[in-house]
Order: sequence, then C-alpha cells, then structure tokens
Amino acid sequence: MQMLQKFGRMPIALTVPALAILLVVFGVPIVQLFLTSLNAPDLSMVNYRAFFGRSANVRVLYQTIEISLVATAICLIIGYPAAYLIVTASKRLRMTLIVLVVIPYLTSGLARTYAWIIILGDGGLINNLLLELGLISSPLPLIYNRMAVYIAMVHIMLPMMILPLVSVMMGIDRSLMAAARSMGAGPFTAFWRVFFPLSLPGVRSGSLLVFVICLGFYITPAAVGGLRDAMLSTFIASQVSTGFDMAPIAASSFILLAIAVAVLSLLGLDLSGTQGRAVQAVRKSRPSRRPSFGTIKSYLRELPVSSRAKRWTVQLYQARGDSQWSKIVGPVFVVVVMFYLLFPEAVVIIMSFSAGSVLEFPPSGLSLRWYRSFFDDPSWYGAAWTSIQIGVAVAVLSTVVGTLAAYGISRARPQLRSSLTMAILTPITIPVIVVGVATYFGLANLGLIGSKTGIVLAHSIGAIGYVVVIVSATLANFDRTLEQAAMSMRAGPLQTFMRVTLPLIRPGIIGGAVFAFIHSFDEVVVTSFVGGFSMYTLPLKMWENIRNQIDPTVAAVASLLTLLPVIWLVALYVTWWRSRRTSHRVLPEAQV
Repeated sequence: MQMLQKFGRMPIALTVPALAILLVVFGVPIVQLFLTSLNAPDLSMVNYRAFFGRSANVRVLYQTIEISLVATAICLIIGYPAAYLIVTASKRLRMTLIVLVVIPYLTSGLARTYAWIIILGDGGLINNLLLELGLISSPLPLIYNRMAVYIAMVHIMLPMMILPLVSVMMGIDRSLMAAARSMGAGPFTAFWRVFFPLSLPGVRSGSLLVFVICLGFYITPAAVGGLRDAMLSTFIASQVSTGFDMAPIAASSFILLAIAVAVLSLLGLDLSGTQGRAVQAVRKSRPSRRPSFGTIKSYLRELPVSSRAKRWTVQLYQARGDSQWSKIVGPVFVVVVMFYLLFPEAVVIIMSFSAGSVLEFPPSGLSLRWYRSFFDDPSWYGAAWTSIQIGVAVAVLSTVVGTLAAYGISRARPQLRSSLTMAILTPITIPVIVVGVATYFGLANLGLIGSKTGIVLAHSIGAIGYVVVIVSATLANFDRTLEQAAMSMRAGPLQTFMRVTLPLIRPGIIGGAVFAFIHSFDEVVVTSFVGGFSMYTLPLKMWENIRNQIDPTVAAVASLLTLLPVIWLVALYVTWWRSRRTSHRVLPEAQV
C-alpha cells in the first residue's frame, strides 16, 4: 500500500492513463497480431514465405517502396528551396507564408484528393480547358496513372516536408553565413559549407516523416491511381474487405511495419540530429595513415588559395547584393509552390457553388444548391453529426489524458522521458494501415467494432500523441520557479497546478485539443476498419460516395472540410491574442 501511495505521488504516474489506453487499444493487439502472423503457438514463417512466394505480392511491395521514395525525393527537391526562401523573407511575409503552408496541412487529405480528381479527370478542369482552346481533340489520360499518384501525394505531403525544414532553418545563426561571406566565400560556397550542413536535421526529419507516412498511403493511390499503381496498404485493405483471414493480413502488415522500423532505425529515432553529428565527430577524429581521396582533394584546394586571397582583399569592402536572377526566380518559385498547395482547394470551393447539374469551372452561375442538398439529405448531415460527436469526445479524452501525460513526462528523467515519448507517439509514426489493422484486432476482442466508443478509442491513440507533442512544447518554456514560489506559500500540488501551471499552459492545451479534433474529424482509414457497416462518419461517407458515384454534393462537403482548419486557425489566433492582451494588462498591475 505504501508503495502504491509513493507511486501515486510521482509525476510519472500521470502517464498511466495514456499508456493504459495505448496498451489496450494498440499495444497488446499488435503483439497478438505478430503472433498470429507466426501462426502461434506453432511459430512458423509459412505466412511470410507465402507472401514472398507470390510474384504479385513482391511487385506490390517494390511499388510501395518506389512510390514512397520518389514522392519523398520530390517533396525534398521542392520543399527545401521553398523552406529556405520562406525563412529568408521578411518577418511579416514569413508568417504569412507559414500560415499558407499550414492551411493545406490541416485540410482533410480526402478533400485534397477529391480536388485532384476534379482537376485531372477526363471531364476535369485541365482537359476541359485544353479542349476549349482547341489544343487537344480528346481528353488526355491525366488520371488513374502513376503521375497522378505522385502529383496528389506530393501535394498532400509537401507541407509535412516544409514545416520541419522551416523549424530547423529558423534556428540557424545567420551571422555564420555573413562570416563565411566576409572570409571570401561566394554565396553558393557559404550556403553549401555552412548553411546546408546545419539544416540536415530538418532534411532528415522531413524525409523520415514523409517516407514513413507515404508507406501507409491508402486513399490517394486508390482514388487517382490505376490498377498497376496499387500499394501494399491497398492490398491489405482489399484482403480485409474480401475475406478476413487474419494470418496473411498480419504478415502483410508486419512486412510494411518492418520497412518503416528499418528506415527509422537507419536514419535515427533522435529527430534532433545530435546523434548523427556525434557519430560524424567520432568518425572525423579517427586518424588515417593511408593517403585518401579527401587528402588529395585538400591538397588541390590549397592550390588556388593565393589567387583567392588576392580576390578577397579586392572584394572585401565592395557592396554585394543578390543577383537580379535570384530576385526574380526566388519569388516566382515561392508563388508557384503556394499556387500548387492552395489552387486545388480553391477550385473545389468555387465549384461547390455551381448552379448547374454538374460541376463546372468557372461556374456558369452561383448557387447554394449543393449545400442545400447536403443539409436536406439525412445520410449526409447524420454522418456530419456523428463526426462532430466523435470529434468532441476524442478532443476531450485526448486533451485530459495527453495533458497529464505531457506534464508527467516533462518531470521524468531524460532517458525515461525519451522512451515514454516514443511509446506514446508510435501510433502516428508508423503506417496508418498497420494501426488500423491492429486497432481492429484489439477492439474486436473488446466487442466494440461498429460502436462510437470503439471509434473514439481508435482515434484517441493518435490524438493523444498530438496533444503530448504540443503541450510538451509549451511546458518546455514554462518557468518552474513559479510553481516553487506557489508551493513555498503553502499551496498544494493540485492547487499549484490549477492556479499557476494550468493558466500559463492553456494556449498549448487548447492547441492540442484543436489538433485532436481535426485528427478525429479527418480520419478515414482507421474508421473504415473499426466502424463496421453501421457507423458512418463524414469522411467515410464522402469516401464511399467518391468510389461509388459522382455526386456534386461531395464538392460542398470538401469545401466545408477545407474551411474547417481556417476557422480553427482564426479561433486559435483569437485565443492567443486575448491571452497576450490579458498578460499585458496584468504586468503593469503587478509592477504597481
């Protein structure tokens, strides 16, 4: 009993509710799933041999890796210069561009996929424009092929590449580049030798996130790709829908999970980049007696030193500015990237106001016809009401449990803190199709398939991760001496938390609740597994509609899902503005 009371007073005990939900809904089922893939208790590899024994399975696995690698490479090629130009812009322009990147990041992936169906389809925006201009006589095959898959996947994943890069680049000391330029280095040399190595942690984090999430892509390749572009997640989903033999499904899921774990282990789970730099430092410190290519290269570099020194002396006090080309190409590139990110969503919103019986761009007339169709159809607004109920329940549960877990983790030892954080973030760092299969397995054991409670629990294991990340970032900047001051005035731990800690971390908690709601409201893959045939959320209803019929009402739904993050961003800004105004009002009173 004394041991339990002592454990209850430890901050680490606050992580127990989050870990319990994670363990019951995801942890135990995924272990059972692994044992099922091995035909436990016989423990054989027959299911894995059967998978690799079929050439079609190996081809789908190869396609999955190839598509994920190419999409990641394209995101990096576009995202790195875009992030660099955003960071080097003025403060006001930089904040505007970051908001323009965040909006598509928060927008429903299903809505963005639907936008590309409208743009690339045979009767879509591009083909209609080319036909009207007389440039083509029949529609071009722009959809249901590999190129369409890349266009849609890169559009969805590009914000996830840009945001980590911007985060790392904003922490790089600009004076280092200026110092390199003052020592005679050209703009490209200063960038390549100083800025780029310091930005590698962002490259690694962004590439890791994009590649692992691409491995689990299911909706987008199925919607805009052809039969030859199926990914392993599509293969697993078809296995689940056609016949529920868990052993081959479990084997396929763990093959996909093994690839994700191998990539995470290869690139390092420490996303801060300190581990990689330490390894590099150790490798550089090893002496080598043999002449290497690097040694020869360093000798060659010394040859033009005298001429470079003379040129540096001449150019030292000359004013330097960016070339005219960089002044033109940079802004044009950023405009093109923003157009690529935002134009599909703008097309859907505009077309949703079409007055005709079919969607057209630009609309021949404006009407609220498809929005009235949405609110007149019980199946549509019923699904929306179900999504709102589930989203609110997930936001409340995840915010309470995630905030407690973040508070406990912030007070834990560094080694334990890292392990707990990785455990809680596991559901959002592995392919979502694996999470869906494992969650189905766990909720089926509890008899919660096809119930709201089951969907809330399934969504919460991912939403808790988002709340922990956001609240932990807020707690990292929290001044603990304020808590010590309150406790020195005989305030208890609960009173100190409610009167001191909670008001100061409230913006982070509200941000975490918003992200938890958006995560639940947009979820479709896990819901398609655990929702059964009776529970339809709005994204699931929308996905069924896209697959089975072309109803323009979907455009109105996609518009509502697109406008939702904008409304949330405005709400977050108002919350931040009010808290800032209150703090500014309190400070002078405290000084008086």
